[in-house]
Amino acid sequence: MPPPAVAAHRPPATLLIAWRQLLRDWRAGELRLLMLAVALAVAALCAVAFLSDRLDQGLRRDAAQLLGGDAVVASDQPTPQALVDLAAELKLTTVRSASFPSMARAEEAQGGESRLVSVKAVSSGYPLRGRIALRSSLPGPGSAPAAGEVWVDPAVADGLGLKLGDMLLLGDSRLKLAALIETEPDRGAGFINFAPRVMLTETDLAATHLVQPASRITYRLALVPAPGAAPDAVKRFVTRAEQLVEQNKLRGVRLESLESGRPEMRQTLDRAARFLRLVAMLSALLAAVAVALAARDFAARHLDACAMLRVLGQPQRRIAWAYGLEFLLAGLAASLAGVLIGLGLHQVFVSLLAGLINVTLPAPSIWPALLGLGLGLSLLLGFGLPPVLQLAAVPPLRVIRRDLGAPKAGSLLVLGAGVAGLAAILVVLAGDVVLGGIAAAGFAGAVLLFALLAFAAVKLLRRVVPTNVSGAGVPRWLLLATRQVAARPGFAVMQVASLAVGLLALALLVLLRTDLIDSWRRATPAAAPDRFVINIQPDQGEAFRKTLQDAGVKDYDWYPMIRGRLTAINGEVVQAKRFAEDRAQRLAEREFNLSHTGTLPAHNQLVGGAWGAAPAGEMGMSVEEGLAQTLGLKLGDQLAFDIAGQPVQGRVTSLRKVDWSSMRVNFFVLFETANLPDLPSTQIAAYRTPAGAKLDRELARQFPNLTVIDVSAQLNQVQGVLDQVIQAVQFLFGFTLATGLVVLLAAVGSTREARTREFALMRALGAPSSLLAQVQRAELLGVGALAGFLAGGVALVLAALLARYVFEFDWQVKPWVPFVSAVCGALLAWSAGWWSLRGVLQRPVMQTLREAQAE
Repeated sequence: MPPPAVAAHRPPATLLIAWRQLLRDWRAGELRLLMLAVALAVAALCAVAFLSDRLDQGLRRDAAQLLGGDAVVASDQPTPQALVDLAAELKLTTVRSASFPSMARAEEAQGGESRLVSVKAVSSGYPLRGRIALRSSLPGPGSAPAAGEVWVDPAVADGLGLKLGDMLLLGDSRLKLAALIETEPDRGAGFINFAPRVMLTETDLAATHLVQPASRITYRLALVPAPGAAPDAVKRFVTRAEQLVEQNKLRGVRLESLESGRPEMRQTLDRAARFLRLVAMLSALLAAVAVALAARDFAARHLDACAMLRVLGQPQRRIAWAYGLEFLLAGLAASLAGVLIGLGLHQVFVSLLAGLINVTLPAPSIWPALLGLGLGLSLLLGFGLPPVLQLAAVPPLRVIRRDLGAPKAGSLLVLGAGVAGLAAILVVLAGDVVLGGIAAAGFAGAVLLFALLAFAAVKLLRRVVPTNVSGAGVPRWLLLATRQVAARPGFAVMQVASLAVGLLALALLVLLRTDLIDSWRRATPAAAPDRFVINIQPDQGEAFRKTLQDAGVKDYDWYPMIRGRLTAINGEVVQAKRFAEDRAQRLAEREFNLSHTGTLPAHNQLVGGAWGAAPAGEMGMSVEEGLAQTLGLKLGDQLAFDIAGQPVQGRVTSLRKVDWSSMRVNFFVLFETANLPDLPSTQIAAYRTPAGAKLDRELARQFPNLTVIDVSAQLNQVQGVLDQVIQAVQFLFGFTLATGLVVLLAAVGSTREARTREFALMRALGAPSSLLAQVQRAELLGVGALAGFLAGGVALVLAALLARYVFEFDWQVKPWVPFVSAVCGALLAWSAGWWSLRGVLQRPVMQTLREAQAE
């Protein structure tokens, strides 16, 4: 047993030492930059992860409401009896509906107007999931129209001049307008659903005589479990229904899912989600650089203290545990702060996307918080701990020999574990192998490239720096600055590489953000068409265009529209059975909307071949790239179409990329010629209605046969969604800029102690503070300019790869980027250096000498 006095003076526990060190280093400001970098990275990741988690939960919860049932069978013929029997066998409740376009009319007493509508006939019990929201109605409405009644979108009532209680003519029936529809749960998308809705009961449909043998109708059978059904009845139905469709070759039958609910928004939202994930990934990677730099600086300042602890008898294990626990506690505190900040930030996203996320979202789950904690600890322990663990290996002789204490390789295992943990988190966060691969590999490659180029630049600088102290006409401050950079190549390489990495992330985000937003704006510009007019006869073209001109419409799409069926590819008759995909089979059986033009439409992009490159005597054709992929078409293939009984042949000379959500007139196939006078065609027009013009009514009066489709509501919705998504992208973008600035501060501040010693000696030798300030400014501006130039060049390459393979939008090379990036890098490095080093030159010479000697 040791004596009581010895027991009373037993050293404090390692955890207590770590806690005291953490408080001391925090008060001294030595951990603030490091913890700030971790907190910012965790906050960016958690903001995206919390939002994604809640959206996923909400979509799963509301999927049935968006579909109108737990599962839906859609077909172009009445639902096959085999599937109806299967639903009954599994005790599923069903509701039928049928949708098709038609013309609705007002009675002559109300003006006799007519317009295109989307008719929907529903059976009793509709809807199974969700509910129809009504703007107004006659007293006592049920959950769906009653016999002899119709419910309509407000646009129908406004266009026909009707009010509640008036009669609406539909086919051969007169039906009472009983309610105005605000929203319906299973509206879906598709071109015909841009037309306003007219809803009636299934029992009234036959009396309209609108359903004929050749009618193009979409039939839907929605299903939910009935009382007493098995818990997995719907899942079993979907599995067995897919088997029946395959076995019985049921053509035109498909099972719908949530993914098909809003295709017109999917591309924009997918791009925004990928960009937000990229921003979070870059924040994490930037934080890794900032943590590594700050930890290296932290370790450099504690080398002498640890050497003294070794002299006083502290074992390496105890020192290592103390610093390891200190960093673990710091990582937990910074990560928890980041999780809380991310939780608040994702609420900002929810408010910015309020028009899109218009439902109450479920509470967030725990996994985004765990993901954020994992990221924070991986950053601190993987990138911050390795240089700190080397403190335990500092030899006691460093007290008198400051050249001792070089880094050991033992901490490489900790670094490897941290890198592996960070990589795993980035893979989970990216959710896209291509996105994760390009970002991570590009980032790692850029670090190596920057280091090599910086080393080469320093070597070159050492060759060109004058050996004469006078510098042969070179300004003294410039000579000292270049000699100082060349004398410390390791510092210079580290600074240039780390600054370039931070500037690379900032430049990459600026380029992608700008071009991504521009691509969205170009797809649906403020002046995008809000009216589509079809069925314009050849002899009406001149009068129709004059009417548009008189109304003030200047720019509009104007194309002939030809109906044709693909009959042969390279001389082989097209048969649906030759294609494996269901979509390809449907395309082989249907008629296409074709057109012809002498010039490539401005809103289409060539992705293969050349416009107008057909051999002499042959008709050139331009095919949409998606159709070419589905049908296996390639450049040079010869296609044959049957157009109203006339065979027309041509050769595929170009492939086009078409944005079907662009609110512009687009076609699968374009004949590359200005005139095809022998083929029957009508015209299609798309234009934007001038404010205050009553153009719809005027066109209906002059040309009763025309079909005018009003898409203004859908256009406003799409543009509103874009505005909200852009706000969210810009918000997180600004947040990541802060992380990049932390990297700049860490990179510049990492040389603070070395500069303090150098400036102490130079001031002791008589160098004025003004000269040293010029030296410091020149060095920072030069290092920042070099880092910015390198970052701008690499950012161009990475942005081009991401734009093409991840975000799928057109990329225009900007050769001025490296030069602008060099200027920005110089200014940012100088600003960050002024902030980090602002006290070095203001301290008295004796104080600086004492601090330099103590260190």
